[in-house]
Amino acid sequence: MKLVVAIINSDDVNAVMSNLTKEGYSATKLNTSGGFLRAGNITLLIGVEAKKVDDVVNIIGKHSSQRKKIMPVNSTYIGETMLTSMPVEVTVGGATIFVLDVEQFYKI
Repeated sequence: MKLVVAIINSDDVNAVMSNLTKEGYSATKLNTSGGFLRAGNITLLIGVEAKKVDDVVNIIGKHSSQRKKIMPVNSTYIGETMLTSMPVEVTVGGATIFVLDVEQFYKI
């Protein structure tokens, strides 16, 4: 048994969840936020048999897309002068996936 922990952008989670469900997988959904962009993410916890991990990862990958986004950078004050910098292009979306061994699993 494996535990798939997938951190997914909030914009992608509905497509991922609906396709996981369509294929017979269930997931526990946790609202989380990223550290760098402080953007909304969803963390999915998915318990699956070891032989089905690749299928789950493929579903997540197919429905989680990376995209570029322009983000404003915080302004800085030096004395009475405010310095602003140019917006930065960052990559958002996609998924970060961890696969962990599960020693015991109970569904009560």
